[in-house]
Amino acid sequence: MVVGDVTTGTDVLIIGAGPAGYVAAIRAGQLDLDVTLVEKDAYGGTCLNYGCIPSKALITATDIAHEAGNAEAMGIHADPAIDLAGMVEWKDGVVDQLTSGVEKLCKANQVTLLEGTATFDDEHTARVSHSGEGQGSETLEFENAIVATGSRPIEIPNFEYDDEPVLNSRQALALDSVPDSLVIVGAGYIGMELAGVFAKLGTDVTVIEMLDSIMPGYDDDLKRPVKKHAIELGIEFEFGYAASEWHDRDDGDGIRVIAEPAADDETTPLELDAEMVLVAVGRQPVSDTLALEDAGIETDDRGFIETDSRGRTSAEHIFAAGDVAGEPMLAHKGSMEGKVAAEVIAGEPSAIDNQAIPAVVFTTPEIATVGLTESEAEADGFETVVGTFPFRASGRALTTGESDGFVKIVAEESDGYVLGASIVGPEASELVAELGLAVELGATLEDVASTVHAHPTLSESVMEAAENALGHAIHTLNR
Repeated sequence: MVVGDVTTGTDVLIIGAGPAGYVAAIRAGQLDLDVTLVEKDAYGGTCLNYGCIPSKALITATDIAHEAGNAEAMGIHADPAIDLAGMVEWKDGVVDQLTSGVEKLCKANQVTLLEGTATFDDEHTARVSHSGEGQGSETLEFENAIVATGSRPIEIPNFEYDDEPVLNSRQALALDSVPDSLVIVGAGYIGMELAGVFAKLGTDVTVIEMLDSIMPGYDDDLKRPVKKHAIELGIEFEFGYAASEWHDRDDGDGIRVIAEPAADDETTPLELDAEMVLVAVGRQPVSDTLALEDAGIETDDRGFIETDSRGRTSAEHIFAAGDVAGEPMLAHKGSMEGKVAAEVIAGEPSAIDNQAIPAVVFTTPEIATVGLTESEAEADGFETVVGTFPFRASGRALTTGESDGFVKIVAEESDGYVLGASIVGPEASELVAELGLAVELGATLEDVASTVHAHPTLSESVMEAAENALGHAIHTLNR
């Protein structure tokens, strides 16, 4: 049976049910707006289904196995057996629990859910094509819209993702058997996180990177412990090379990846043999499927939708949130933008404030940053004071067996206002929240240092870093 094309109306049309879209939908529903949320794949988007949540589930599981098998110093002797199919089944259970929760929350907030692909017909009309044979389409008239279509992995020439040995991050997280060997193209945060996962599963991992170090954009002192640990895991690096092609080996035993020198020199191309190749060179916005021009929405030369501080696009009644709205491409940033867009549509005085958005990398050890780095603060004209505290001086870090890294706080010298912070070490992803709050509230070094932190905890390292900037840290030498 073919469903006929019907026309319905809504206050707010939201396209995409990832962290930006579903959060916007729930918030708009809370504000008594009539909301229609369109999703073509799965509620929760890439983050919940194919990215943030499944990757962190596998990172946690492989960390447990690796730590149990390498805890002789603690008097623990074990040789864990890893059942990847069982691990993936557990990961999928976590994902299913969260995505079904998103669907229930949307319905509880009176959000109308539509499965299908939305494209704009004009500034106040969109067509939704429903998935499945004979399901037809419908037309939606809207007062306001929020585009939250997210991003997808970048595909490089000669490495198409529909070729079986070529993986993107989504496909890598769905494997049910451990590859003996893996070449990873790209040493950004996705490549480094997954390199750790597979190395801990027992895979021989080689990472190819065009640049001369891992994770461009992060300071060297933050990356150094991560690279050191990766090498200890047996991960090999080939810097200054760009993957150019691959082919099946003549003996039928896996594939061969060819990498050319990134610089124009006479370096010999690399030939790397592996069972599979994972391409992790970044993500690009999903903005080319929406007929944005028909709605008067402009994008930049990379396909990102340009927005103002309230999330408005070049069409004032249409907003954009999440990865499709530009860097930083972070789920929590997208959720914040979704909330702001919903509140602005409802007439609330809301605006986007990017000064305290944390960034986290779930490598071993973890990296987390928020606010300004020391060099960024000085470039902005601040006279800075910096305090650090090494985890090797933390009693709690030593009891966990993870003492690499440090906490660094950057503050304005004259009045002590916290401008930013960087952490590399155990639970950096959790510790950064306190420092994000400090930046958001305009707290001073004295505020952080005089807040009593429980002992023994990793959070004491934040307090001691603030004390170090003030010149009176107890458990490390002061500058």
